Amino acid sequence: MKKSLLVTLMILALASFAVAQINTGAATMDVLGAHLNYGRGCAACHAPHSGAWGNGANKSGDTVSGQSILWGQDTGHLYGQTITTAGGRIEVLPSAADFVANTKPDVAGLLTCLSCHDGNWAEGAMMKDKVFETLPPTYGTWNTIPTLLGNDGDGLGNYLANHPVGLNALVSCGGQWNWDCTEVNGVINMNGTNSAKFVTNYGWFVSLSAYNNSGTWGAVVTCTSCHNQHVMNTVNVNSKNSGQTAGFYATMFFVRGPYNPASGTAYANQTAQFCRSCHGGEANESNGQGQIGTTF
Repeated sequence: MKKSLLVTLMILALASFAVAQINTGAATMDVLGAHLNYGRGCAACHAPHSGAWGNGANKSGDTVSGQSILWGQDTGHLYGQTITTAGGRIEVLPSAADFVANTKPDVAGLLTCLSCHDGNWAEGAMMKDKVFETLPPTYGTWNTIPTLLGNDGDGLGNYLANHPVGLNALVSCGGQWNWDCTEVNGVINMNGTNSAKFVTNYGWFVSLSAYNNSGTWGAVVTCTSCHNQHVMNTVNVNSKNSGQTAGFYATMFFVRGPYNPASGTAYANQTAQFCRSCHGGEANESNGQGQIGTTF
């Protein structure tokens, strides 16, 4: 009797562990999360007709935004602007012609994100530091969400308090501070001893240079390197590129990996591990501690 009870308890414990590992996100919340925009969803960013004019978001007189990925937000005041992010990484945003021609897709991606999230030039659709959708309680309230950029430093247009992005925010393999990985045409392959162990321990590697894998610029950091703008609260871990069990895991803030900034053993190492996807020199595996995993 005692033996059968013990077996039953072990089965229940394993089942509970499995449920904790695989997470489909908040069941009552659309995966678009804050980008659902009161149910408008896709059309809030991608206007089926007339670009920014069709969405009523045109304050600059921009006539070409809709010609690139049917973009429905005002990008006029952003064309050709220069932004300098942390570390002095200088990036010039595309001109109107380059935006439509998509000659620099990584930088065009920055421009589309900034058409809502810039707090300085993007007057047509800037967030006004407010999220309209209902958020999970772990996120705090609408006015604690960092939605504005370029207006959170010591003046308008100051991006120095933001992570480096753009064609000058390169990620490399080898050396003291980087992973023992290889790069082919802008794609990072975590195939070194330490980097492969990291993928096993964390179960994920951040997607660099999400739009460009041509090798023209190499692997660079863009907004979508860290964030999946289409899925806010869950991330799909594919067994092909991870050591974790394939499936859907909980994440926050559109982050492209299992991520929860809360402290405590329930989410051990998630924030640090996500950053270490690029910053290999600071990872456990690069410092002789290759056995430390991550709790999801």
